Amino acid sequence: MYLILAYLKFLWSATNQHGVHSPFVFNLVTKCLYDKTKYSAYKDIAAYRNHLLQNHTTLEIKDYGAGSRRFNSNKRKISDIAKYAGSSLHKAKLLFRIVNYLQPQQCLELGTSLGIATYALSKGNPNTKVISIEGCPNSFTCTQNALKEQQAKNIVLKLGTFKEVIPKMEQKLLDLVFMDGHHSKSATLEHFEALLPLAHNDTLFIIDDIYWSKEMTEAWHAIKAHKSVTVTIDCFFIGLVFFRKEQAKEHFKIRL
Repeated sequence: MYLILAYLKFLWSATNQHGVHSPFVFNLVTKCLYDKTKYSAYKDIAAYRNHLLQNHTTLEIKDYGAGSRRFNSNKRKISDIAKYAGSSLHKAKLLFRIVNYLQPQQCLELGTSLGIATYALSKGNPNTKVISIEGCPNSFTCTQNALKEQQAKNIVLKLGTFKEVIPKMEQKLLDLVFMDGHHSKSATLEHFEALLPLAHNDTLFIIDDIYWSKEMTEAWHAIKAHKSVTVTIDCFFIGLVFFRKEQAKEHFKIRL
């Protein structure tokens, strides 16, 4: 019920590119978020996701996040994880377009799962290094094998919890961070703060499922209010966070 009410409120207050006066955000919306180009990579991303949807192998999942609304057991079929917990094709295409548009060199993903989003990020720019962290050993092994078959050479998977891996990262700066691992307010804010030292003026943080629960929405509002944040774009299912010091603090809600 919370999600439905939140979506109705979002639709009431959201706009499109005509309500955007910032040149940077206007270009991002029109040339990236609303880009209708039928990229050839879309077929590869869809094929990877469909391959997972046809895999009925059962995995025992170790979940470090806020849990699942769909699954009552930690034993789950790969096909069900891909269908209900993995990134949708719509979201994966959006992640591809963001990387394709911004051309980041160093990306970090918190929460690999089956690698649908990971693969989409990697397809956006073959020169982008995509580091993805996964805490569940079985998911890690499954995804590592699946991505090897795709010959995704610009992906580096790391096994461990976020608290274990982030402090040991060799990267000094990150251009893009996709936070999709935990769905609790405390963990989201904790990881946001932990990664801030790795952000620079043009870094983009993408926060997944910002209306997944009341707690996640509270986390989103706390991030918007953070002193380091200047521009945010609320797309309902994800939130985009920028740190551009040359821009006045401003928040947008964009319908996709």
